[in-house]
Amino acid sequence: MIIDLFQIEQANYEFDNLIQPENIGLDDEAARIELLVKISGVIKKGIAQVDLSGRIEGEIEIDCMRCLRPVKTPLNIQFKVVYVAPENYTGEREAEIGTDDLDIAIYDDEKLDLAEIAREQILLNLPTRFLCREDCSGLCQVCGANKNFTDCNCEEKQIDPRWSSLKDLQF
Repeated sequence: MIIDLFQIEQANYEFDNLIQPENIGLDDEAARIELLVKISGVIKKGIAQVDLSGRIEGEIEIDCMRCLRPVKTPLNIQFKVVYVAPENYTGEREAEIGTDDLDIAIYDDEKLDLAEIAREQILLNLPTRFLCREDCSGLCQVCGANKNFTDCNCEEKQIDPRWSSLKDLQF
């Protein structure tokens, strides 16, 4: 859903929308959204900036980094973003950026796309390293079996090729 800031007359505009998973498009092989995502919040329209705060709720499926098993995880993201028009943002190449500037975005054409905001916030809040559980054993490097469910004993059968000549020695 696209919100046209030019048509908003009140200073505080509340929104509550459902976004289809295909409209978010995470472009991440390890994370997928399969159900509707709810985005709600308030737009505070000022003279030089627009403050957007809200919450994103839904469910995301993320692959474990060790065993590749998909795990469904709830989404519950609170966010706050400040938008400024291009003419109100410094365009200097040598401008110093502070920590407060990291939450500032530039909008074009007086329009905000809620699906793009949801996509951005979900990607920013994805864990860098996701495990299905803390003691995940991962996959066997030899046969590819999930070691959380089977004990394949491949590592015991395999001999490091650097030590293979020692097995022929007789004592």
